[in-house]
Amino acid sequence: MNWLNPDDVRLDDLLTLLKEQTDAADYPHAERIEQQVPVYDATRIRTADPRAVQSEFATAFGPGPGIVVLKGAFGNEVVDAASVEFDRLIAEQHRSGTAAGDHFAKPGANDRVWNALEKLAVAAPEVFAAYYANDLLALAATAWLGPAYQVTSQVNVVNPGGEGQTVHRDYHLGFQSDEVAAQYPAHVHRLSPVLTLQGAVAHCDMPVESGPTLYLPHSQKYELGYLAYRRPEFCEYFVEHHVQLPLEKGDAVFFNPALFHAAGGNHSTDIKRMANLLQVSSAFGRAMESIDRTRMASALYPVLLDLAQNDPVAVGNVIAATAEGYAFPTNLDRDQPIGGLAPQSQADVLRRAVAETWTADRLDRALAEHTGRRQTH
Repeated sequence: MNWLNPDDVRLDDLLTLLKEQTDAADYPHAERIEQQVPVYDATRIRTADPRAVQSEFATAFGPGPGIVVLKGAFGNEVVDAASVEFDRLIAEQHRSGTAAGDHFAKPGANDRVWNALEKLAVAAPEVFAAYYANDLLALAATAWLGPAYQVTSQVNVVNPGGEGQTVHRDYHLGFQSDEVAAQYPAHVHRLSPVLTLQGAVAHCDMPVESGPTLYLPHSQKYELGYLAYRRPEFCEYFVEHHVQLPLEKGDAVFFNPALFHAAGGNHSTDIKRMANLLQVSSAFGRAMESIDRTRMASALYPVLLDLAQNDPVAVGNVIAATAEGYAFPTNLDRDQPIGGLAPQSQADVLRRAVAETWTADRLDRALAEHTGRRQTH
């Protein structure tokens, strides 16, 4: 089947996949299997054959449970130094009155630092270097993505009493609506999970009551999952059957972005649960040439207005070849996903301009504003 049909989404098909149990024999370097998840000791795997450990990671991320936990992956001093900088960035956001939104939780439920990678590098380069020199981050990233990967980072703090997230999948198709995801052929649904590795580093001890991330091991193998995770029956099953592993400061979790997961609610009274969330991207997710698509959109706009009078389908095709149709990468401080999981793309701006017959000056201003929102500083 070349296309996935939303009418074929059935919870029973997911439950069939979830019957598979994680086999400890497949993960000989793991200390134990806890709630279906291989748990590794960082000290032990640092002395093991890297290729052997990476093979286990790749098995876990793909045909296995979709997730591994690395105990003690980051030293406490390194984590604490980064936490000081993250706390400072959050305090600056509060002073300036800017609240960072969240893809899968109510605005204001969490403290967020978008693009924490760049902000940390600029504010405290020595702290950044010590943090991202981590060998196990590199080991896990290359196990799933190969070399030349690109790291991004978003800090998430769920305060005492803070609500968690709803169950979801992540980047790329996980950030699309059901209607948009269904437009992609089945092989793209299979491809999307291997373009990104999801990760999280614990910046404090996270007992269960503080709400460490909830997971549904083996759920990444459900091919229709990007069309399913919002449905009530899937949400209800996740709430009742997820696993939740307590973490200690410096532990790291890496997982397939298609794994059903959600940040938990913080039911503690005194733990500000801080995690540095990592989205590590494949080297191959970029185009061959650099294109000034804003320049192209401005030049073509009069032609598009004329074409719209006679052939709307052709207008859509021309816009697809002209403007940037994907909302990411962007600056989520300025370009927040208001009203959806992804902000407006450049192509969305151009389509609206044609539909509403804007003046050329208005389009140019809108494109300039769109570009400005995507800049990091």
